[in-house]
Amino acid sequence: MDFEKSIFAAQPGNFNELAVALFNHQHQSNIIYRQFCDSLHIKADAIDHISKIPFLPISFFKTHQVTCGAFEAAAVFESSGTTQMIPSRHFVKDLDMYRTSFFNCFERFYGLPQHKCILGLLPSYLERKNSSLVLMVDELIKASNNPLSGFYLYDLEKLHRTILHNELLKLPTLLIGVTYALLDFAETYPMQLRHTIVMETGGMKGRREELTRQEVHGILRKQLGLDLVHSEYGMTELLSQAYSKGDGIFHCPGWMKILLREEDDPFHVITAADAQNKPQTGLINVIDLANIHSCSFIATDDIGRLHANESFEVLGRADSSDVRGCSLLSL
Repeated sequence: MDFEKSIFAAQPGNFNELAVALFNHQHQSNIIYRQFCDSLHIKADAIDHISKIPFLPISFFKTHQVTCGAFEAAAVFESSGTTQMIPSRHFVKDLDMYRTSFFNCFERFYGLPQHKCILGLLPSYLERKNSSLVLMVDELIKASNNPLSGFYLYDLEKLHRTILHNELLKLPTLLIGVTYALLDFAETYPMQLRHTIVMETGGMKGRREELTRQEVHGILRKQLGLDLVHSEYGMTELLSQAYSKGDGIFHCPGWMKILLREEDDPFHVITAADAQNKPQTGLINVIDLANIHSCSFIATDDIGRLHANESFEVLGRADSSDVRGCSLLSL
C-alpha cells in the first residue's frame, strides 16, 4: 500500500483498514516496535481493529531510535523540557511528509495561511534547535506571505504595535504562543481583540506557576477581550496536530485519532464508540497515520476525556511523567 498517498485521504469508513495495514508494515519494519509487540506476545495476524493494536509507550522515543528501517534523517526533532530531562527524539525521514500533514491540517481548521497575518510568540522554542513547533510556525509564517507575519522573541512592545495595527485594519490575525509568554503579553498589554485568534500551545516551561487550562484561558479572555482561546495539541513524537477552537475541546484531522486506555489496565482500550452514553476518561493513546517511518501508535502520558463524536479534552498528565511543552496543563 502506498501510505504516503492514501493516509491524507483517510475517512471514517477506511481509517481502520489503513491503520491495520500500517500496523502490519511497522510491525515488520520497525525493530523496536516489533520487539515491544513480541514482549506482549502479540500475534500480528490477529490484529484486525484499532482497539487491538499495541501502543508504544512514548518514553521509547527517549531511549531508542524509533524508525522503520535504517535511513539518514532529514531532521531530528527534540522535545522541550528542563535541562535535567532526557529529550524525546523523533527521527524524521521526509520533512515533506511533515509539511503536508501540518499544512493540510491547518487549512482544514483555519483556511489558507495566506489569508492571515501569523505571529509566533515562542521564545523558549526559538532558543533551542530541533523544535518541530518552530518549523511548523515558521512555514506557516512564510506561507502567509504577509510582511507583518513573523516571530517575536521578547519584543512584546513590537508585537503589541503589530496587533493594534492589524486590529485597526481589521486584518485577520493568528497569534500562536507558548502559554507563559502569552500570559506575560496579555498582562503587560491588555486590549480588546476582535480580529485576532489567540492560540496557546501549552507549557509554563518553569517560568510561571502552573495553572489549569481554564485559569489560563480565563486570564487571556479577560485581558485580551476574547470570547474563546484556541489551543494546539501536538508533540515531538507526532507529525500531526489536533486543534481546539475553544473550551479545550480538540478535534483531529482525518488521519489522526485519539483512543484512551485505563490507567490500571493499559491493554483495555477505549474508543469513541464506548463514549456514546457518557464521555470516557483515561490515558491518551494516539494514532497518527502520518508517522509512516517511525511509529503511528503511541501511548502518551496525558490524561484525556473522549467524547462520542471523537472530540477530546486534555485533563493533565500522569503523576510520574515529565513536564513537557505542548498543552500539558492540568484541570
